Amino acid sequence: MTDDVAVLGAGMHPWGKWGRNFVEYGVAAARAALADAGLEWRDIGSIVGADTVRGGYPGYVAGATFAKALGWQGARVASVYAACASGAQAVNTARAQILSGLADVVLVVGADAAPKGFFRPAGGDRPEDPDWLRFRVLGATNPAYFGLYARRRMAVHGDTPEDFAQVKVKNSALGALNPNARYRKAVTADEVAASAVVADPLRLLDICATSDGGAALVLSGMDFARRHGVADPVRIRAVSTVTPRYPNTVLDLPDIATDSAAVQPAAETFRESIARAAYEEAEVGPEDLSFAEVYDLSTALELQWYEDLGLCGEGEAAKLLREGTTALGGRIPVNASGGLASFGEAVPAQAIAQVCELTWQLRGAVGDRQVAGARVGIAANQGLFGHGSAVVAVR
Repeated sequence: MTDDVAVLGAGMHPWGKWGRNFVEYGVAAARAALADAGLEWRDIGSIVGADTVRGGYPGYVAGATFAKALGWQGARVASVYAACASGAQAVNTARAQILSGLADVVLVVGADAAPKGFFRPAGGDRPEDPDWLRFRVLGATNPAYFGLYARRRMAVHGDTPEDFAQVKVKNSALGALNPNARYRKAVTADEVAASAVVADPLRLLDICATSDGGAALVLSGMDFARRHGVADPVRIRAVSTVTPRYPNTVLDLPDIATDSAAVQPAAETFRESIARAAYEEAEVGPEDLSFAEVYDLSTALELQWYEDLGLCGEGEAAKLLREGTTALGGRIPVNASGGLASFGEAVPAQAIAQVCELTWQLRGAVGDRQVAGARVGIAANQGLFGHGSAVVAVR
């Protein structure tokens, strides 16, 4: 187990479609996090920005872009890109700087201004890029993959479209209570069933949107937190950024071919390995969790995460959902924030936003969404090209 890192501040710019530059969202989130921490921007020794590929040149140097917008003050700077795992990579970079003694206190920021509709590849011809290939050669947009995941669960585990709809019902009810969520309206299973089919069997309300938004964290070492008068902060105990193991015998975004079937597959899937690495570093297990925030690109994918996190056995996720175990008030609430179902994707910000939710839940500060007695939480997602992403926070 590594040393803990304190979360002194958490802040967000609400998700939506605001039509403004991503820098504005990131700066608003950063200022909110600084205010929450009781610090000024000039107190920050380092800033780590999670990159967006849609912000042009400034998006690729997000750390310096946010530092300039906040006002040059000489802080160390870093920028990271790992697709949907960018936020977790940024948190990990900040943690490494703190634990190595390079900085006492670090600001982590991610923000995006997403296009309307589903994501498309960046411009240019890149036939060696699997993301370019799956769009240009197969026409496999993200919703197509989500539909394949759902079909596989139906075929292998007997999940039904009605099960998928109940994930949306659960998450929308919680998102309706979250002031930072884009969609703040509870929906019914009938409304899910009546929405348009996008990628059979998934309907429009089964799939998360693309959104604008920002999130930020102020992290420090425990000594700095105590000197700052915070005796019992929320603490990050583990960050998992592992990669897959050869071979992958189940198709996973954005791969379009399996590895050799002549080699026995690993004992666990990629997403399972993300969770295991986090649990091992934090010296906890799924039985210790109070709640989880997971990457629900689709309703079916949330169910898959239940199994990948070890909340239940293989094929038992729908049963867990039906029993109310993952609802607020259940044994292990999942996506009490409302999840991506309520927020949509603002790619560089979403893993950071998950840690904001962990922080607020562990502080007992989210009102009607509060998980009773929250002590240990995990945030989990993954990024394209084999980027693992999980964070364990405790109090």
